[in-house]
Formats: sequence, C-alpha cells, structure tokens
Amino acid sequence: MQNQYVAETRQFPDQIQDQTRAQSMSSKRILLVEDEFSIREMVSFALGQEGYVIDEAEDGSSAELQIANNLPDLILLDWMLPDTTGLELLRRWKRKDALQETPIIMLTARVEERDKIDGLDSGADDYITKPFSVKELTARIRAVLRRGSSSIENEVVVGPIKLDLNAHRAYVNEESINMGPTEFRLLEFFMTHADRVYSRNQLLDYVWGRNMYVEERTVDVHIVRLRKLLKPLNCDQMIQTVRGYGYRFSAKT
Repeated sequence: MQNQYVAETRQFPDQIQDQTRAQSMSSKRILLVEDEFSIREMVSFALGQEGYVIDEAEDGSSAELQIANNLPDLILLDWMLPDTTGLELLRRWKRKDALQETPIIMLTARVEERDKIDGLDSGADDYITKPFSVKELTARIRAVLRRGSSSIENEVVVGPIKLDLNAHRAYVNEESINMGPTEFRLLEFFMTHADRVYSRNQLLDYVWGRNMYVEERTVDVHIVRLRKLLKPLNCDQMIQTVRGYGYRFSAKT
C-alpha cells in the first residue's frame, strides 16, 4: 500500500503546480490523525502542495493536543490508532461544541458496509477506504469543505474592518480599500485569528504556504504595506508588533 502513496505523490513537482489555488486555500487547516508514518508523510506532502496547512498526530492523545493548540477546519481520522479508535474519537469530538461543525473524514482499511454505516452514523462527513488515491482524497476534501461553507463564512468582520471573501474586497467603515492579493490573504488570516500572536515563520506557513520558499523579511515588508493601507483610516494600530516574537492583530489598542 505504501508504494501506491509514494508513486502517486512523486507526480507532484517540487514547485507548486497551481499557485493561485494553493494561495486561496492557505488559511484552511487540516488535522491528519494517522499512526502509519509513511502514509502521514505522503498525505501531508500532497495536501501541502494543494495549499493546506497540515497538523499531524499519530494517536488520539496527540490529536487532542493539536486541537487544543489550533482548531482545525477539517479532520482526517484513521480508524485504528494505538491508544483508541477513530470511531471513539469521532463520537467524543462530535459531542464538543467547538467541534460539532468541524468536518471529519474517516480514513480506514475497513471496507465492510457495517463499518461505513457506523462511521457515518457517528457523525463522519465522509468515509474513504485504503488504499486511496491522493486525487480522490483532495477532491473529497474540497467537496466536504464546500458543503460546510455558508454565507456567514464569506464575510469576516473585526471592529471597523470587513472582508468580503467572495468578492475579495476589503472595507473600513464601508469604505473600500484596494489591496494586493498577498495583503488581502494576510489581513484575512489576521482577522480570522485575532488577538493571537504569530511568529514570522508561522505567518509564512499559514499565509504563504509551507512550500513557498521565501525569507522571513517578506512578512515584514507586507506588514508595512498593509499598515500603510490602513493608516489613512486609523486602523493601522490594529496590527501590533510583539517584540521578540512576531505580530498580533487586535481591535484592542
């Protein structure tokens, strides 16, 4: 089974195939819970090429820690884990308010109809049997994320700033601001992760993507540009420098 993952993943070039697509998905975080290192490595690489931010966990305990640190937009969950079962984790997470709306796709070698029914009845949004192709996996992920999106998620508002994610427009007090795609993605990430401090390396991973090889100073350059755009509207102070660490976006001054 490992050879299938290896063969398919090697079809991806070293550079991102579709930079625009990767950038549009850069804010989507996926938690991959899989105990087999080879599968975890291959799937993480392939999804990283698609522009997703990937967190990895090899068992239930490490998955819980990952969720506590960063709430994912979608979870890929293996059925058989060393310390518990994916089905048990699925049922537990669906009882939590913070995870009730988080899509979960089961990954498993169990192909019996009864197992699929148990997974779907327990709250799984989809069920993929091993071995699977990377193309199928990414297509299923896109479909599940589309189903989970809503009109509310297409608009982000923090203080006087509003982003229309469909039209790719930014407004301050309903006044439109013209900004480039990188500044827009950076502002979108900040606004959807307000009041949290991020290092330059973290911002490079989350906004530019893990497979984009750019220097840390790139972050500083785009922060300066974004502040200049917001300064005439008295919102530049919302992007705060945390000395010795990085940056924070906050409506609290």
